[in-house]
Amino acid sequence: MAHSDLPAFFTPRNIALVGASDRSAWSQMVAACFDLFGHTGKLYAVNRGGKEAHGFPGYTSCTEIEDKVDAAFVYVPAAAVVEALQDCAAAGIRNAVILSSGFAEAGVDGAAMQEEVARTARELGIRFLGPNSMGFANLAHGSVMTSIKSRRPVRKGRLAIVSQSGALVNEMGKVAHINGIGIAFMGATGNEAGLSITDLLEYLVEDDQVGAICIYSEGIRDHARFMAAAARARELKKPVVLLKLGRSEVSGAIAQAHTGSLIGDDGVFDAMCLKTGVIRCSSLEEVVATANLLGITGPIDPPRIALCSISGGACALLADLSHEYGLDVVPYAPETQEALAKVLPSFASTLNPLDTTGVLVQQPELWLEVIPILARDTQTGLVIVAQPLPNVETELATLTSTIEAITAGFHAADHPAIIVDFCMQTRSAEQLALLERLGVELPMPGLLITVRALANLQNWSKALARPMTQRALPPPSGERPVGERETLAFLERHGVPVIPARLVTSAHEAFEAAKAMGGPVACKIASPQIAHKTEAGGVKLGVDPADAGAAYETIVTSVRALAPSALIDGVLVAPMRSGGTELIVGVSNDPEWGLAITVGAGGVLTEVLGDSQTRLLPIDEHEAREMVLSLKSAKLLQGFRGAPPADMQALARAIVAIGDAAAALGPDLAALEVNPLRVAGGEIEALDALAIWSGS
Repeated sequence: MAHSDLPAFFTPRNIALVGASDRSAWSQMVAACFDLFGHTGKLYAVNRGGKEAHGFPGYTSCTEIEDKVDAAFVYVPAAAVVEALQDCAAAGIRNAVILSSGFAEAGVDGAAMQEEVARTARELGIRFLGPNSMGFANLAHGSVMTSIKSRRPVRKGRLAIVSQSGALVNEMGKVAHINGIGIAFMGATGNEAGLSITDLLEYLVEDDQVGAICIYSEGIRDHARFMAAAARARELKKPVVLLKLGRSEVSGAIAQAHTGSLIGDDGVFDAMCLKTGVIRCSSLEEVVATANLLGITGPIDPPRIALCSISGGACALLADLSHEYGLDVVPYAPETQEALAKVLPSFASTLNPLDTTGVLVQQPELWLEVIPILARDTQTGLVIVAQPLPNVETELATLTSTIEAITAGFHAADHPAIIVDFCMQTRSAEQLALLERLGVELPMPGLLITVRALANLQNWSKALARPMTQRALPPPSGERPVGERETLAFLERHGVPVIPARLVTSAHEAFEAAKAMGGPVACKIASPQIAHKTEAGGVKLGVDPADAGAAYETIVTSVRALAPSALIDGVLVAPMRSGGTELIVGVSNDPEWGLAITVGAGGVLTEVLGDSQTRLLPIDEHEAREMVLSLKSAKLLQGFRGAPPADMQALARAIVAIGDAAAALGPDLAALEVNPLRVAGGEIEALDALAIWSGS
């Protein structure tokens, strides 16, 4: 279903309440929500007795309603839902929310009933949300079909909250309410036999009344459409902030390679988020605070943040939290420090975070000078003031003048007024009235959540500043290399630098090959059945040419003893390389999100360090370079302890070529792994490679 079809679904006016009854607690809750959220249309009660309910006129069938009905809110028992949908269709109703439970969440029998509901809806041409869905409250457009609770007063704003879990959409709404955040839309998709999180995302991305979208999801359906909707949100600079639980299984085939353990269960999903600009969070508080922050500020340029407070302790805590959660806090420019020194007392620091000292408690008017100075710094994209906010009458009396001075400083700097409370607290009506009067756009809830949200803002701003890769991947070549030798040859044909090697089938040939190479060699079994050669006794390293024949015999004997049925093509003899840094570059074919490339510390460090970066293909050389430099072990490639620095341009080319080669292997590829890829200055070579095929 295209998003252009969805506005009518989410903006109904006349609604039939199928199953309405004054005696039902659920029905009472639903009826209360229409008043709570301010529904602007007409409501009709439909039940077997045709009785009025909650003050709405009663009917035995939707076909009896004299007005045109836009949608039905269905909460009859599970076994009666199909009949209810048939009645809706007879009345010309093509949109429904199914609150009724007892379907797939209840077991095998419920799953069968859910499939019958979905099949009936398809046959009747009915779009629906659910079953087991608490519906939606479209506050921005005055349309309500929900049992989601909300605290009073309901605050309208520009934040959209969607969730598979009805309980958690309610809790995210609670977090928003506690912090004075206004809501544009709340929705719960339930079992998603009908519309999904992806459908809601497509609709909300195009709704001008929505400024930011936060999502709770246990799993994404319609993966290509989700990515397209997220990419559209990125194009519009509309933040999509997500809390996703659940793990995707790494297939047995991929697990044969080290790449699977490096990516982890959720690494490909993280790569999708990185590619599309989706921000992933780890708590309900963080997802709501981040979405609201990004919706208010938009991407910041430069993506750097100035932090300041009257409290040295708060500044120290902000500094520690920034370090822990990756918030890039840079020193102020010399001219900024000089300007601050002229305004602040001599014992105040000019670091970032800036400790203004308690002098500003006695002289709050200094904020009118301090904030504009920070905002003028060329390294500053956003100014944040950490300041306790008044919440009771005594605090209002003593702190109002300080808050007035801070907001006046923000207005003078032409900057969004964002004040951070030292701790999370419920906003009193008096505090909210004060903040609204002074134009404080966002009071952030405590230092920890604030730093995490600011780090998300920084990462999102950097992501949006980078253009999405437009490269096209090569088409499938039809080739299916098996074993190290064929795989390395395939990689070399696709532009990957590969170590020269010779396949030998006798001890004499091994000796001659090693002698021709003029130095110590590596000897490795060549067998399509043996993926991990070392464990089978199939590898000898640092072999002197004179001993190459003996190494050949030892390898073949060991492999035949441990894997007697394995087909042995021979032994590969290659020059022995020493020094440099070893990387692993692997490509996995994720069944949901497609090809993903991983770069990590290679060789023996692969599983020990777990140091890796993953991106969805295609990537370009800039992204490849960024992946390498993001590794914890990146220093090893930058001239560590006198070693020659890696040729980063050549390394990036090699990584891109490996990704392109994987794409050329076609859809049957499960994983392609180069381990190690040796990097020594300008010398870059694939020393070993493995291709794994689906079903193998």
